[in-house]
Amino acid sequence: MEEGVDFYFNEEGLMVFTEAYHLKRGHCCKNKCRHCPWKYGKKKGSSPDKKEK
Repeated sequence: MEEGVDFYFNEEGLMVFTEAYHLKRGHCCKNKCRHCPWKYGKKKGSSPDKKEK
């Protein structure tokens, strides 16, 4: 894994996986990840620019 490509650290110091990492992994973990390319847990019509936890 490469920082800045597969993950980054948010303001709280937590590791956040990127969409690129999720696509490499190849499946959804169903944890409502911030950058989920499968949009699991996202409300339909929600803006991807909104800050989500």
